[in-house]
Amino acid sequence: MKITTYFILFLSSLTFTSCESFLDVQPKDAVSDEVTIVDRTSAETAVRGIYSALRADGYYGYSFQILGFFSGDNIVYSGSQTVHQTLTNHSVRSDLAVLATVWNQIYHTINRANHVIAKVPTLPVTTGFTEENKNQLVGEAYFVRALAYFDLARTWGGVQLILEPTSSASSLPDLPRSTLQQTYEQVHLDLQRAEELLPATTNRIRATRQSARALLARYYLYQKNWDQAIRYASYLIEDQTNYGLVTPYHSFYSNNASNTRESVFELFYDVNNTNNQAGQWLASANGGTAWIRPSGTIFNLLTNPEIGGDRSSLVYRTATATEPNVLIGNLYYRVNRTDPAFLIRTAELYLIRAEALAERNGAGDLLAATTDLNAIRDRANVPLFTEPSNRAALILAIEQENRVEFALENHRWYDLIRTGRAQEVLNISDVNRLLLPIPFSQVAIDPNLTQNPGLD
Repeated sequence: MKITTYFILFLSSLTFTSCESFLDVQPKDAVSDEVTIVDRTSAETAVRGIYSALRADGYYGYSFQILGFFSGDNIVYSGSQTVHQTLTNHSVRSDLAVLATVWNQIYHTINRANHVIAKVPTLPVTTGFTEENKNQLVGEAYFVRALAYFDLARTWGGVQLILEPTSSASSLPDLPRSTLQQTYEQVHLDLQRAEELLPATTNRIRATRQSARALLARYYLYQKNWDQAIRYASYLIEDQTNYGLVTPYHSFYSNNASNTRESVFELFYDVNNTNNQAGQWLASANGGTAWIRPSGTIFNLLTNPEIGGDRSSLVYRTATATEPNVLIGNLYYRVNRTDPAFLIRTAELYLIRAEALAERNGAGDLLAATTDLNAIRDRANVPLFTEPSNRAALILAIEQENRVEFALENHRWYDLIRTGRAQEVLNISDVNRLLLPIPFSQVAIDPNLTQNPGLD
């Protein structure tokens, strides 16, 4: 299958009154998008389809996550598909099946967003379907498309920028790969458009203006635009009515929690649309396989009171006769597989601003960065950082805090890549291994799609 999907699968048209019911997806109908986006109901159905694609197994529901998990040093694979270990030892080949799964699903998500972006603005305004309604739906599509291209860029480098909907092989665009800079610029343009269109409401499972601003803060951090990273992170940190660090640490995920003040954007799952990560994390006693596990190093960091503090709740060691001494991650723990996937948390905004302040290093910046870092440490009940004048130590402390704060979330690999620290920390000798190979199945059928240097 080529990088775009020829027919869009849409959810059956339903009317939902709450955010969760809007995303409470029922079985899909295989209907051409050209037929379905004709009014408010079909437009909302199309947007539900975008979120469905985003949370699918091939994307944030499982496969995309493991690319970052296993490439870093926080999470290890212990299952039967030992080929996944090539991600960990940075010898992955282009024929690794999960690469094609993720690539295709991300472009499938982009194509769904493209249909909404192209068609919803042309729909007539009617009673109950205002210009504001249309703007929200299109803004959500821009946000998800920006996230999708952001994920492609940081994983594979510059990619083909497909910005128009496709529905058949004959309509697929003939495009070369864009540069990494051009790909990131498209992310920027889409997020700016999303920020303009999305409502200034609080919603943690659908994109809002604050969701766009949070992702812009992350984008600017990757671009080393310290001023803008500080500005956009501050939008959410200062919105204390709606966003904040919940205490104790485990409150944002434990006891079936979701949509807490900690969460900026998370993916919603229910019993009809399960998060299949849980089965890979859970111990066998709870019906899982425990094929995805915390590494011994991160387990020791999390259970160290001076480093992990309350974040020790993320891990435990089994003590059963049938499964003794197995390290288990506790972020995905629900036996009914309804765990949210946390894409942006308020804690990230604090650490984005701390890092940007430390890197900018203007008058008062190191002290302000220390304050943000210590907000995270104080919430975790670990000793505060006390050397605000030591910039090098402060930057390393922020890196370490990112590692333990998001120990079981998909941050570590990408943090080391964007800071230029991956080769040193992970002992990667070949600089070409900082990108993943483009799937062989895609390179083989598309002459415009060149492989990343030094990879096969």
